[in-house]
Amino acid sequence: MTEFSALALTDPLQRSLKEVGYGQMTPVQASSLPAILAGRDVVAQARTGSGKTAAFALGLLSALDATSSKLRGLVLVPTRELADQVSREIRRLARFIPNVKVLTLCGGVPLRPHLASLSHEPNIVVGTPGRILELIQKEALPLQAIRVLVLDEADRMLDMGFADDLRSILKATPTQRQTLLFSATIPQSIREISRDLQRDPLDITLHSEPDETTIEQTFFEVEANQKLATLEALLLQYRPESAVVFCNTREDVRTVAGELAAHKFAVLALHGELDQRDREEMLVRFANRSCTALIASDVAARGLDITDLPMVINFDMAANADLHLHRIGRTGRAGRRGVALSLCLPHELNRAKLIEDRLGEPLRWENPTSPTDSAPLLAPFVTIAVDAGRQQKLRPGDLLGALTGDAAIPATAVGKIDVFPTRTYVAIARDWHEKALQGLRASKIKGRTIRVRRIGS
Repeated sequence: MTEFSALALTDPLQRSLKEVGYGQMTPVQASSLPAILAGRDVVAQARTGSGKTAAFALGLLSALDATSSKLRGLVLVPTRELADQVSREIRRLARFIPNVKVLTLCGGVPLRPHLASLSHEPNIVVGTPGRILELIQKEALPLQAIRVLVLDEADRMLDMGFADDLRSILKATPTQRQTLLFSATIPQSIREISRDLQRDPLDITLHSEPDETTIEQTFFEVEANQKLATLEALLLQYRPESAVVFCNTREDVRTVAGELAAHKFAVLALHGELDQRDREEMLVRFANRSCTALIASDVAARGLDITDLPMVINFDMAANADLHLHRIGRTGRAGRRGVALSLCLPHELNRAKLIEDRLGEPLRWENPTSPTDSAPLLAPFVTIAVDAGRQQKLRPGDLLGALTGDAAIPATAVGKIDVFPTRTYVAIARDWHEKALQGLRASKIKGRTIRVRRIGS
């Protein structure tokens, strides 16, 4: 069943689909819509452009009661831009259903107009977690009649630090509801939310890319005096957004990090002598893409769990095949393609042979080549530290509102937000970080001036 006409949709919805030119369902729609329309919970891995918005929009509109003016559907999204996009799609599909009110509620704009618009209860609300929670706390958003709850781009909401806000919102919704969870990746944190919120959900993971779980391994035989130059050349050739570079000793970690930093690479050295706060801050910067290469030993990298890590490089060969597989297993997760590069000294070829025997297939060997692009490998984001956190009741939505409101930064330029007890870190796209700093320093967050500073280079 791939045609919308085969679905048990009302005549107004079928008419809307024809008007907007929707005939054949996309894979995510074909996989999810029968279950959604039957009232079942769904957790789906679906990227932007997959057609997921139309899938849950049709579910929301099918669940409306024409005789009721109550709020029946709530869609939570990470950014204002996505909220506007989702609201437009719902309105487009609701064009032939009379008196459907879709309301968009996001931070970064004054609260008063939102309060006024809620004087007449909407049928469907689309909003960001911070603003939605604010309205719930003011008892302005009635959730008692919610039938369908949608979490769109759930992984992005968690990356932006909205986990606590999400749980508070979900507690305010009825337990007897349909919950639809869409996410570009399904890491463990998303699985935990699904277990907490959903009842026997249909689990949809679309394998549309032939190599989406593949780790592409390449080995390079090099002399000891060429290892650093080869590492630099590989980073410039592949230009990963982020990579973990494994060394066998603490001294090598410092040496490699120092050499790369001297050549204008955005690097951090993770070793056992760091105190807890420095280590925490370093991992935040690496996870939010404010650092290109994290140089680490195996001991220091324990507990390192980055969902979307494009590349692992073994500057030093691992001592055994199990450790090698553990190292490279940090890339290629959550349906993403991963790259693993290994530098092998002539006397370490026996280690490579053990890895080959373990894998049961020949290793791929290449000769290092000169990079075609020698421009500095800058990190895509810069981290800004805010001297306030959970103890000061600072929420991600407060910071996102200040950035997209007073500082006039587009939400697409705001990356991961990490809230700690007394401080908060936010990743800002490199081209926007100076404006973000100036805007935050000139504005008040939660009614007061808070110290902000840039972390690292």
